[in-house]
Parts: sequence; C-alpha cells; structure tokens
Amino acid sequence: MRHFGHIAPEVRKRLFHQEPCAFTADSPARLLSAALGATLYSPATRPRLADDIVKQAGNGVVSMVLCLEDSIGDADVAAGEENLVRQFADLAARPGAEPPLLFIRVRVPEQIPDLVRRLGPAGRLLSGFVLPKFTEERGIPFLEALTAAESAGGRRLFAMPVLESPELLYRESRVETLEGIFRAVDKYRDRVLALRLGVTDFCSSYGLRRAPDMTAYDVQVVASVIADVVNMLGRADGTGFTVTGPVWEYFRASERMFKPQLRQSPFLQVQAAELRERLIAHAMDGLLREISLDQANGLLGKTCIHPSHVLPVHALSVVSHEEFSDAQDILRPERGGGGVLRSAYTNKMNEVKPHRAWAERTLLRAEAFGVAHEDVGFVELLAAGIPG
Repeated sequence: MRHFGHIAPEVRKRLFHQEPCAFTADSPARLLSAALGATLYSPATRPRLADDIVKQAGNGVVSMVLCLEDSIGDADVAAGEENLVRQFADLAARPGAEPPLLFIRVRVPEQIPDLVRRLGPAGRLLSGFVLPKFTEERGIPFLEALTAAESAGGRRLFAMPVLESPELLYRESRVETLEGIFRAVDKYRDRVLALRLGVTDFCSSYGLRRAPDMTAYDVQVVASVIADVVNMLGRADGTGFTVTGPVWEYFRASERMFKPQLRQSPFLQVQAAELRERLIAHAMDGLLREISLDQANGLLGKTCIHPSHVLPVHALSVVSHEEFSDAQDILRPERGGGGVLRSAYTNKMNEVKPHRAWAERTLLRAEAFGVAHEDVGFVELLAAGIPG
C-alpha cells in the first residue's frame, strides 16, 4: 500500500516531486508509525465490514480501527466479536485483496488472546490492538496480553494506547500519570506503534463539546493536556513516541471554500466552478485548521470517524517542496558541524543544529506521504484524490 496509491500513476507523477513510498504491514515500525495517516474508526458490528474495508482501501485509507469499545453498546460486544471473526475470514478469502493496516479496539485485556485465537489464519491481516483509557496500572495487563498473543500467534502485533483517562486530564494527577504511562510504554517500546489522544473523553469530564468552528486547541483545558503529552511522551531525542491527533467529530460540509486558491490553480485543467463543487462536500475549515495545528504541535496522523476526513489529513501531510529543500540542506553531511545558512528559497534562516530534529522528522514524513512539486499545493492534492 502507499498514500495516494488510489490515484492514477500519471496523476501522481504530476503531483509529486518524490512519490510516497510503498509499505506493508511488515515494514519497519518507524515508517508505519509515520504512515498511519488518517486512521478511520468503524464499529465492529457493521454487517458488511469486509466490504467496507475493501472500499475504504480503494479510496486511499491505509489504517483502520475496528471498535469493540465506545462505538458499540455493552450488550453488543459478543456479537461484535463474532462479526469480526466472520469478516476477517471473508476478507482473508478474497484473492488479491490488500486491506489497510487493521487494528481492533478492545475493552479488556482478555479479549486480545481470545480474538487472536478465534481469528485463526485470518489473523495474518491484523496489525494490532488499540488499548483504551491507558494508564500504567490499567495498561500493563493489556501490553502483557498482547505480548502473549504475539508469541502464541507467531506474528508481530502492535499496540496503540489511547490517552483519555481523567487522571491524565486533572492537573493534580497529570504529571504522575504521564510518568507512569511513560514507564509502561517504554518497557514495551518495540510493540507501541503510536499513542492516540482521546479528546472526546477529556471534554466529557467537564461537560464540554467543541463547536464545528473550534479546534481542540481552542479548548484550553484540552490544549494543556496535549501540550503536556507531547512534552513528556513526544520528544525528538529518541525517547519519544508518535502521538496522533484527536478525532474530529463533524462531517457536515462547510459552506466556506478556498476561493482564492481555486481561482489561482491551473492544475488538472478543471474549471474552478466544477472543482469548487467537488471540494465543498469534503473540506471543512475547522478540520483543516485543526490538522494544521496538530502538525504545529508535534502530532502526526489523526483519528477519523468519517471517510470524508481522510483525504484532507493526507493532503496536509504531504511535504511541500520548500520544506523538503530545507530539510535536505540541513542534513547534508558537510553541515555536520552546524552553522547557519540561507534557505534555497531565500526566505528564511536554516540553523543546522536546532533544526536537525525537525529536518529528520520532515524527511520521514516525506518518505511516507511524498513531496509535492514546487507548484502543487493542498487544493491540487485534495482535488486529485477525491474518489470519482
């Protein structure tokens, strides 16, 4: 699989200075954690789940979570498990099917080895588990269960803990909780693919819900948690983990569009009115602002609950030609001694030592999502990727 792999090769060639790399579920964890992109959640009870997975893969989704937790009722868990076993068997029997990276969100540790056993040979399609309401105390049993299931099944399984507990939100217990979470995930570092933020649960502790024109960063009590999670768990010194962006809850089409950008775009020879009509069903100002703020605050990828969110996340994850040029200049071997240089675009200062970690992360993102041509921006990427 690859990002933007669902669009024609000749279109990718026009879009990308460096195309996104191909990867599989067996690729190195470092690449997979950066390539998760928009992770689409789906209730495990959906009766045609295998069809849904194939359809979303064809539309550019590269990671999905099949949820047995908050998205289904307590009385539906057993039926959800049975449905997952059937749907995985269906998917495994389809010749040539290339599903996204698939994860199951469980409720209790005991579900992990039980599901791996029940999936049988179809378990080869499973990349891992999402672990809810993760703290050190509650998380260790999940990680132990995953390790045991991995050994029994003979296949690598990843964990994606969800950071959403009240202990993490409350100021008086936050630092202690974060220290405990770090101890737990550091012990199982090879199995932790990414840390996910459960912002909806954070808001619920205060009876809050952000409006569609507000981002998570506008809710100060939530923004402070994100900052502390990145501070303690997302460092670029080798001790940190990939932290993914919070879910965006809304999917009603926005009435506002990027009219100036559309008027200026010569790409694909699509008339502005037609392009605007195609984009209006997919682009939402609040979502786009939040994705940009996610990246500015050190988050990569995003939890998504609607297919229309996937392409904006991926389009905004593509590295611009200018970013790529700066990162390459900073990381040239002859720059190892440090120093300051003017960017090739002659519009900024690149200071080699302070900007090195940024450059390394940028080139990893470039490997996963590609590098746009100099004259290609978000609107062109979005328009080219819309199915149909």
